[in-house]
Amino acid sequence: MFVILPPSETKSDGGKAAPLDLDTLVLPSLNPIRRKLADAIVDLAADLDTSRTALGLGASAVDEVQRNADLWDAPTRSAITRYTGVLYDALDYPGMTRATKTKAGDRLMIGSALFGVVGANDLIPAYRLSGGSKLPGFGTLGALWKPSLSPALDSIDDFVVDLRSGVYQKLGPVDAAVTATVVTEFPDGSRKVVSHFNKHYKGLVAAELVRTRRNVRDINTVAAVLSDAGQRIEISGPTEITVVTH
Repeated sequence: MFVILPPSETKSDGGKAAPLDLDTLVLPSLNPIRRKLADAIVDLAADLDTSRTALGLGASAVDEVQRNADLWDAPTRSAITRYTGVLYDALDYPGMTRATKTKAGDRLMIGSALFGVVGANDLIPAYRLSGGSKLPGFGTLGALWKPSLSPALDSIDDFVVDLRSGVYQKLGPVDAAVTATVVTEFPDGSRKVVSHFNKHYKGLVAAELVRTRRNVRDINTVAAVLSDAGQRIEISGPTEITVVTH
């Protein structure tokens, strides 16, 4: 089983590993696009104002642009420790046992506007590029990624749970992957799709799928693993589960 997580806008600084080497990343067939985008954001970083506009940054976000300028030379760290934020707090990789961290390295992948997707243990630098960014001279990132990313992900010979947000799923949809929707149920029985805590609950879903000792090969087992962990889960379609919160 592979679980694909969404990335985060926030990323940790620094790292102790050597600079970015695309040949060490998962799915090397994606490297031509990765290199094209990496070179583009490095070149774009020479123009601060254009960079901020293209990346949707405020006037004070000089450090974010500098991260892109330093992309090829900056130290790297594992993707699972590079991305930060609500989902990654809920996943709690630092708090996992050594054995569970090994499972996380084997089971987790992370969507990326720059890299398409990376493995949890892939070594990457800090950068700034979002799924909705529009780089000068490029069309949408979806139009660039989809012809290559979808076939690459579909070639994975394993069961996939795709927890990416919509904008990242559109970069490369995965045929037959199980997806998750988080909803809040109110006392009157009405429901609303969760926005603010969506990432938190998906982080909890990912954590349970990492920890489980079951051989997860279908949506029923996904639901069983999460239900046994105390989550309220409904199978709402052939490839979709609903996480119900209150």
